[in-house]
Amino acid sequence: MALCGKVALITGGAQGIGRAVAEALLMSDCRVSLVDLNRNVGEESKTKLDAEFGEEKSLFIQCDVTDSGALQDAFKRTVERFGRLDVVINNAGINNEKNWEKTIQVNLTSVIKGTYLGLDYMSKEHGKEGGVIINVSSMAAFLHSPHQPVYTATKHGVIGFSRALADAAELGNYGVRINVLCPAFVDTPLLQTVSQEDNMGKFVKFKDDFKQRMDKFGVLKPSLIAEGMMRIITDESLNGAVMKITSSKGIHFHNYEPLSA
Repeated sequence: MALCGKVALITGGAQGIGRAVAEALLMSDCRVSLVDLNRNVGEESKTKLDAEFGEEKSLFIQCDVTDSGALQDAFKRTVERFGRLDVVINNAGINNEKNWEKTIQVNLTSVIKGTYLGLDYMSKEHGKEGGVIINVSSMAAFLHSPHQPVYTATKHGVIGFSRALADAAELGNYGVRINVLCPAFVDTPLLQTVSQEDNMGKFVKFKDDFKQRMDKFGVLKPSLIAEGMMRIITDESLNGAVMKITSSKGIHFHNYEPLSA
C-alpha cells in the first residue's frame, strides 16, 4: 500500500505510540488526523508537526473515544478536511483496574466502534476504495499478569474481534485489511500508571512485580512500534495478522495453528 496522498486517523494519536506513528506516516507523505483526549498535548503535538511537515498535513481533534457521538464526529471531520480515509489506527488505551468498566470502554468497546466506523468510511460494500485498520493490543494478551486482569482481558478481546472481522472482510470483499499490533512494555505515559493506586486499586500491591517484569523484558521505544506499524500497514498480504514487538525478538508475527475440529 503506497501511502503518498493517503489519509490516516489515529486514536490516542497525540502522544506515545500514536505520536510516533503519526510522524512516520507524515514522513511518507500521508495526511494524519490526531484524535486524542488530552487537548494540551494534542495542540502541542499539532504545533510541532506543523513546523516540520506543514499546517495542511495534520489535524488535531479533541475526543473522548468512549463518547460514541464524539468518535463518529472525529471520523466525519477527518473526511471533511482531507476528502478521504485510508488508514485507521485504534490505538487509544488506558490501564485502570480500579475503574475497570472504563478500561473495557476505552480498550475494547471504542476499538470495536472505531473499526466499524473505519469500515463505514472505507469498505467497498459502501462504495468506498478500501483501506487498512490496525487495532493495538498488547503482549499482555500472551503474557498475562496478576496486576492487570481486566487490561489483559481487553487485549485478548481486541485480537479475537479483529481476527474474526478480518475473516468477514475477506469473505465479504470489503477491500479493508484488519490487523493487530501487540507491543511489549513501551516507554509511554501509560506505563507510569502501574504504581498509582488511583489506577491499579487493590492490584497496586503488585507494582514491584510489575517493575521486575519491566527489567526482565525491557522497555521499547515508541519509534520501534512505529516501524512495525508501518510494515503492517503497507504490506498488502497481511490480513488478520498479529504482529508482536518485544525486546528479545524485535518485530515478528504470532503463528496460529490451522483450524481443526
